[in-house]
Amino acid sequence: MPDSPISATPYEILGVNPSATDEELRRAYRRSLRQSHPDTGGTATKFATAQWAWEQIGTPESRAMYDRGRMSTTAAAPWSAPAAHRPSGSRPHARSYGHPGGWRRERFLTLVREWAGRGVVLDDPYDPALVRSAPRDIRHVLADALAEEATARVVADLGIAYTIWHDVATDAGNGGPEAKIDHIVLGPTGLFALLSEDWGDPVLVRKGEIVGEGLVEGERPMHDLAARARSVARAARVKFSAFVIVVPDDAIDEDLTVIGRTRGVPTVLVHRSRLPGLLRSGLEDTRTPGGNELFDLRTRLQGTIRFV
Repeated sequence: MPDSPISATPYEILGVNPSATDEELRRAYRRSLRQSHPDTGGTATKFATAQWAWEQIGTPESRAMYDRGRMSTTAAAPWSAPAAHRPSGSRPHARSYGHPGGWRRERFLTLVREWAGRGVVLDDPYDPALVRSAPRDIRHVLADALAEEATARVVADLGIAYTIWHDVATDAGNGGPEAKIDHIVLGPTGLFALLSEDWGDPVLVRKGEIVGEGLVEGERPMHDLAARARSVARAARVKFSAFVIVVPDDAIDEDLTVIGRTRGVPTVLVHRSRLPGLLRSGLEDTRTPGGNELFDLRTRLQGTIRFV
């Protein structure tokens, strides 16, 4: 099971309150097994999820450990501090500008302190028990920060031929920091605008847009990314090769889905593990910039891009 701030807790999976008695918990587990079993209309995934939830809180010992902020079968949640995004190995790495996940980290800290209340001292705002008890919208901010950091680590290894800008401000919508592009990647295969997302639930592609239970009503991530990228394109006088939404590998079955085209630009949904391959090979039927053009694009973007 993924250990994301926005993932459902074992209590949520079993449909009980964290204050439930041990007997209430056992009844909820048995009910969840009946409802999720493939023979009774459930699925193998839901059945396994119910079993995982029981492993975390099914005994007094494991429940006490979970409630203290640790998983019974894993180490503590990995979001206590911003993760480094330095590339691995000693080979030349991509040029990188900006602070991936930085704005969302700051936003999370502001929101979680407001939620805790004035005068409350949070010794560790990333304490897993605290994070899991926070409202979903606050957890989602942290989940997206982690997603941005994870993508930054992946693209850092692309090599010296690539240039990457993180947390890029745009004039789309109200022009506020929410209307940012998480990553812009320029390389021999083209210019790509990326959003890194973690909705905590599987997603689908429907009518040219991404949908799923984890998205809020009216959320249109692909439409929003395209609008933000066009804002940057106008200011820098460049053209993007593709608009890309990056999601955890378990968010969707296909590792790469071409959703369609927005004003001639391909829109893509891709697993994070598949992203380097996409950026190295590019997409069919898209023109790749030559040497001098690549230098010109980098110069224009470097002189235009602002960070949130």
